[in-house]
Amino acid sequence: MHGLGELETTVMDVLWRVANPCSVREVLTEINNSRTLAYTTVMTVLDNLHRKGWVQRERSGRAYLYRPAEAREEAAARALRDVLASTGDPDGVLLHFARSASDHESTILRRALGERKS
Repeated sequence: MHGLGELETTVMDVLWRVANPCSVREVLTEINNSRTLAYTTVMTVLDNLHRKGWVQRERSGRAYLYRPAEAREEAAARALRDVLASTGDPDGVLLHFARSASDHESTILRRALGERKS
């Protein structure tokens, strides 16, 4: 995801995949299925993600439970908006994207733009 490091992306993938808020330990367990990280590493990453506004947290006893601040799709749309703003030519980028979109993507875009007019 644009704006996130490799470990931050891995942690966000876990949080987006599960239905409920997670503790550091739960995130660590999910990640350690495919790689080995230390508890403190995951705790630091979650703290950084909270500071950056990517996750929300709530106290549960002595620990925090973490959940995404927004859905993956919303985060991706925000990242796309940031990329467009940073190009200096958002119109050109959108035109290039529209010309390269698949038939399926074009159909989705037309539908969304039609709904927006309503």
